[in-house]
Amino acid sequence: MPLTRRHLLAGAGAGLLLPDMARAAVTEAPKLIAEDYALARQRFRTNLVRKGPAPDEPQPLAPPHGARRLEYKSGPLNLAAWISDNADRAIPLSTGSLSTGSLSTGSRPAVLVLHGGNALWQGHWELARPYVEAGYVAMMPALRAENGLPGYFSGFYDETADVLAAAQVLRDQPGVDPARLHLAGHSVGGTLTMLATMATPMFRAAAALSGNPDARAFFRHYPEDIRFDAAEPGEFDMRSALCFATSFKCPLLMLHGSEETRSEAALRLTAERASAAGLTVRHDIVEGGHTSAIPAESAEALRFFASV
Repeated sequence: MPLTRRHLLAGAGAGLLLPDMARAAVTEAPKLIAEDYALARQRFRTNLVRKGPAPDEPQPLAPPHGARRLEYKSGPLNLAAWISDNADRAIPLSTGSLSTGSLSTGSRPAVLVLHGGNALWQGHWELARPYVEAGYVAMMPALRAENGLPGYFSGFYDETADVLAAAQVLRDQPGVDPARLHLAGHSVGGTLTMLATMATPMFRAAAALSGNPDARAFFRHYPEDIRFDAAEPGEFDMRSALCFATSFKCPLLMLHGSEETRSEAALRLTAERASAAGLTVRHDIVEGGHTSAIPAESAEALRFFASV
């Protein structure tokens, strides 16, 4: 897994750069908003005060071994993704993660895998490999303003629309069972996973790996990524799964490594709020750090998908 700017900046004490409303005491839990997140998205438009590309270094989007490039549209934007080349292969007779009783002839389950950071790199495809090896069709999208693609970086909000657009394209692929579409993401991708599962009932289950459900806490550490009007509280609310924790529309597993403690309380509170509303949302911890925990997280995600 390549080191990104996020790994290098982790732990930076940059909170003083945020406006007062975003520097609320860490002991003050963000409010729980009763409105459904999908409905809130219909009326909300983020106000970008700085417009430009995603902050991470772009790389060419040549697909890695085992994948091919696929174009997709998100609104007016022409974007790109990698999709595994196993969609037209025979479904394995047995696997540790797929229930043979649920397999349908000629189709297989699929998972949209969201990379960490703000650019799609060759090494990110390793996130998808466990799912491909387990028999899933995997697709990993580059989002707006990443890798030289069109659009403006917004920090989670407009990018969620790209995730939904990519999911629809994956769902419609030949060989994919639309009833068994899953979502998984790591780091920034884990945060987008939470937001996307609140925005649509399209997914059968989802796994958010090392994501952060509290946008205020996230941007305290990465204020240089704020492109929206930080004086407007709604901008942070709409990027925070914690604020809309009763809006999850599929079973969700939220995981992080034992060495990652920064967002643990927010993840736990998100799960508590969702569970209190009768939703299947779990928070678990595996051994390791931000990247070393990925293999264990992926294995847990596969077990969770199979259990749903």
